[in-house]
Amino acid sequence: MTGTITGRTVNAPPRATSLFVNGLFPRRRALVVLLGLLGGLLLAYAWSSELVDDKIGFSAASELLGHDARNTPLDGISAGVLFAFVSGLAGSFTACNVAVFGAVGPLVGQMSLTRRQRLVNALRPLGWLTVGMLPVSAGYGVLVGLFGTRMPQFSTAPVHGSISPRMLQAMIVYGLVGLVMLVIGLAAAGVLPDPLKRVAARFPNAPLVLVGALVGGFLIGRPYPLFRNLFRHAAVEHNPLYGAVAFSLQSIGNILVMALLFLLLSFVLGAPVHRWLAAKPGRAATLTASAFLVAGAFTVIYWDVRLLGRLDYIWWPTAPWNG
Repeated sequence: MTGTITGRTVNAPPRATSLFVNGLFPRRRALVVLLGLLGGLLLAYAWSSELVDDKIGFSAASELLGHDARNTPLDGISAGVLFAFVSGLAGSFTACNVAVFGAVGPLVGQMSLTRRQRLVNALRPLGWLTVGMLPVSAGYGVLVGLFGTRMPQFSTAPVHGSISPRMLQAMIVYGLVGLVMLVIGLAAAGVLPDPLKRVAARFPNAPLVLVGALVGGFLIGRPYPLFRNLFRHAAVEHNPLYGAVAFSLQSIGNILVMALLFLLLSFVLGAPVHRWLAAKPGRAATLTASAFLVAGAFTVIYWDVRLLGRLDYIWWPTAPWNG
């Protein structure tokens, strides 16, 4: 955008169109996009579900619960509610949390004069993330409670070749979640127009609500091994309220570590981060774009490309430790 001052043409300062697109784009946009996509590709290749889900996830959940999280049946609703929160907490290491931290990361640098202002600036984005996340998690919990074992998650009969309804649901949901992240990342880098421009003009916190909904959507795709006990228990109970509460607590536990890290950075490193981001235009955009591109590329490749490779529809390399 340009303007005139005393007959001279000057460039107007860039204007943010939404929380994720601040107008100060990276100078090397192509490099940021390339490295982000490559990072997602390498992460999808190297990701070990056995290590993350079985060893880290189940071990952490068992330590927190005080018993074997894998083989101990859930005895009653109270046990299920506790397991929901603990399993979500133990499963914090997800690609979606990478995108969440990329979304709120630049907000760490917001300058605040008082401790109360720092707390408000830190809690506000987390609150809007929760606003988007809980309706999706709770709504899916209600569906599981209503329809029980008739949900696609419990069906193994193939619908096309060797693709079961459970696998097809995972590919569709995670594929859409990943594509949304990729579009946000490309917009943050200045490669695509901001898709949230119009809605953010009326509702500035809409981007955070959207990311929260994506976090909730991770439960819909396919429950990780750590979550399957809860999913089956909620289905067998046929209690929509229990399903809503349990799935909501699981999502809250899933982002709790990220939220605590964000609060810690806001209080301890808020001013230094602000100075670092302000030192060079484009740093905040680079951080946001990179997080969304890595998380989006990983989600699409891991849950769609890799699965098609495992079903022999296409070729996909398998890391030696995942053999």
